[in-house]
Amino acid sequence: MVRVKICGITTPSDATFAADCGADAIGLNFYPKSPRFLTPDEAEDIVRALPPFSTLVGLFVGTPDDEVANTVRGFGLRAVQSYPERPPGRSYFPAAHVPAFRVRDAASLELITRYVRDARAEGVAPAAVLVDAHVEGKLGGTGHVAPWNLLAGFDPGVPVVLAGGLTPDNVADAIRAVRPWGVDVASGVESAPGRKDPARVRAFMQAVRAA
Repeated sequence: MVRVKICGITTPSDATFAADCGADAIGLNFYPKSPRFLTPDEAEDIVRALPPFSTLVGLFVGTPDDEVANTVRGFGLRAVQSYPERPPGRSYFPAAHVPAFRVRDAASLELITRYVRDARAEGVAPAAVLVDAHVEGKLGGTGHVAPWNLLAGFDPGVPVVLAGGLTPDNVADAIRAVRPWGVDVASGVESAPGRKDPARVRAFMQAVRAA
């Protein structure tokens, strides 16, 4: 079964709806420059509203490791997603680490494989890697599709989560092409940045399960 993370949730109602539709994980964005950024109070409201057994993933960009660790503990995050330049200086335990990479060409895949190898050597191997489309100056949520042809059969030694331009209309084709462990969607199920469209969320989940 392909796992699903609905990312960029900004309201309790969107979070509970995604969870009720069967989303495996809810993504909370702690990157201040993102239109889906959450303040601590907003994140707390979402966490309190979620039903039991919901998995929370926090997205961070350039945040010091100690600050990430404090957020993990404060909100009970199960995983940390980041756009790293190098392996973290410490483990995010008890949260899993899912570094995200923007893929443009074969060299991008070599970079991911090298990152996983170096992180494992330093004792901080990631639990999975997220692969996204490469859009200059943008970090995720762009609506651009990742290069599925490059990613087909890609095995960096850890599970692969596919992101980048996924929608209810194309996610089944993406799953068949790439065979990812999981998929991650933000803009593809939105009516506006940070505002999820219930019909698109439901259709996305149905398409993933059917694939």
